[in-house]
Amino acid sequence: MSAEAEQAEEPEAPHPQPFSYDAAFDRNIGWFTDWEQQSLRAKRVAIAGMGGVGGFHLLTLARLGVGAFSIADLDHFETANFNRQIGATVTTLGRPKAEVLEEMARDINPDVRITRFDKGVDDTNIASFLAGADLFIDGFDFFVLNIRRKVFARCAELGVPALTAAPVGMGVGLLAFTKEGMSFEDYFRFEGQPELRQYVHFLLGVAPRGLHRSYLADPSRLDFGNRKAPSTVIGCELCASVAAAAAVKLMLKRGKVLPAPYHHHYDAYLGKAVVTKLRRGNAGLLQRIKADKVQRVFEDMLSRPRPPETVSYPASVLHEIVDFARWAPSGDNAQPWRFEVLGNDALAVHIADESAHNVYEYRGGEPTLISAGILLETLRLSATRFQRRMAWRYDGHSDGSHRLLVHFIPDESVVPDSLSAYVPARSVNRWPYRMAPLGAEEKTLLEGALGPGLRLSWHETLGARWAIARLNGRASDIRLRIPEAYAIHQRIIDWRRDRSPTGIPARAIGLDAMTLRIMKWAMRDWGNARTLNRFAGTGAAVLQMDYLPGLCSAAYFTVSLADQANMGEKRTQALLDAGQSVQRFWLIATKLGLAMQPCLATLAFAHYGASGVPFTTDQNARKAAAKLASTAAKLIGPDGSVIFMGRIGWPRAQGNLVRSTRRPFEQLFRAATPT
Repeated sequence: MSAEAEQAEEPEAPHPQPFSYDAAFDRNIGWFTDWEQQSLRAKRVAIAGMGGVGGFHLLTLARLGVGAFSIADLDHFETANFNRQIGATVTTLGRPKAEVLEEMARDINPDVRITRFDKGVDDTNIASFLAGADLFIDGFDFFVLNIRRKVFARCAELGVPALTAAPVGMGVGLLAFTKEGMSFEDYFRFEGQPELRQYVHFLLGVAPRGLHRSYLADPSRLDFGNRKAPSTVIGCELCASVAAAAAVKLMLKRGKVLPAPYHHHYDAYLGKAVVTKLRRGNAGLLQRIKADKVQRVFEDMLSRPRPPETVSYPASVLHEIVDFARWAPSGDNAQPWRFEVLGNDALAVHIADESAHNVYEYRGGEPTLISAGILLETLRLSATRFQRRMAWRYDGHSDGSHRLLVHFIPDESVVPDSLSAYVPARSVNRWPYRMAPLGAEEKTLLEGALGPGLRLSWHETLGARWAIARLNGRASDIRLRIPEAYAIHQRIIDWRRDRSPTGIPARAIGLDAMTLRIMKWAMRDWGNARTLNRFAGTGAAVLQMDYLPGLCSAAYFTVSLADQANMGEKRTQALLDAGQSVQRFWLIATKLGLAMQPCLATLAFAHYGASGVPFTTDQNARKAAAKLASTAAKLIGPDGSVIFMGRIGWPRAQGNLVRSTRRPFEQLFRAATPT
């Protein structure tokens, strides 16, 4: 066949069809009449803000066939908008939001008439922005209150109906302000209030029933200091749909839209819809009581240390790998590692050896070596997310630190390891668990995480759990009585933050509120602690930290080296390898919905008691450690046999609002070593 014949047989490209308004919106007919659709074509809607909800408002109404819009926004798209803003894509980064959304609306309806206000709405252009508008829809950012108040006031003067649909979690709160109802100002009661109180009033006004509170996972992300709040695309899309339904009713005069003080709240996550009538708006007694309470909460948030407004994000694959891997756990959240970049795909990892200064770093710092192994496994898991294999080797100990050399090798055959998804979710749970036992399937999966060089032992019966709980209680009694451990506790317990980047939040250590208050007093100085130990003892703390959690769990477990390697590099390598297995064990437990708590203090004091190492100046504590070692040898094995120990079980409640976090990734890098 000739080339000419082949060319002749190719199908012709379809000719673009001319745009037809009637054809484009024909599928609306049925829910609207023909003449109602044409009426929408003649309407103009003013929308302030093209970000989270505003862009959805515009495009939803454009698909309903609304023929004209006034849109306003002075902002540009950035990466932080990707989670919820319909116009935010890689190709629109840095572009003006109003410009992008106008293009998207014209792609839906080339005949649409759009007046754009690229400098936003301000005192000078409110009149022109609302000129000819049949309806105003609020798309302002939550924290924009001053100009919002002025626009709503001008709408009231002009008799223009105004809607505000606020994304609240995974739901929407809708308010309609019309001439038949309460005014925006009478409802929210901003006049004469300081800025923080105005925010409180706005929040309570758009969500008076507070349905979202029951599933707010991390309240700390509500940051009034930096004017940031969490938001989901679920809420934003619901806003557009709910507001659009009210909009067509108002513009077509089809049925009643209940105006303020009526408030409509639909929460898709909970599957609940409620209508509230606040007869006096935020001036009502119950609303004032709520406002006082919420304001105290927000004032407390503002008084706590906040992360910097500008957050650094990784700029390379290597930094991305490290940023994810920093969620590896370490003793007391010490994060003893620092990373030195050796090339595009290579790191030197420096692991600080604190065994000379930290009573918990027994036998030359074995807990830190296991943590380093956990870090290595986390780096490997992180690398799989970027199609990279990992190779590493131990490079010795010098200048007070261990050194690991790590290389990441690009490999298209590598697929993301499914366990990587559980790295940030994994945490320590020190509270009592449910007493339900582990099933055979769970135990098999957990046992499979450990390599052939390790031996896993379960201590599951009530008697076995009680025996180890008592063993742990004796270890706790020692550490609460010696100044060497007190200094560490004083440094690492974070009394101010529920999310501690450098320590352990006080509310996460497993004590009730009363005991915590007593402990806080004791932690002010060693004299207070000695007084407490002398007159009250450690019984309350041991009961809550060891006895109850031990009994309320599925099992204790111990991990031992199958081949008891001698001290030195051979054992160091074995501990690093074991740490990798421990992390897989922990992540599988997390995947199964299990909670876990390491119990390494018992191993530390049992070692001191067995070896006779003078770990403290307290002679009574040394004698207690010797007795502890004797009992531990009978229950779990002789000193040196067990390298990791913990308890595991089904948590009573999911959630990790109070937990240790991590340092920002950029703080974990160190300058390259001069050659």
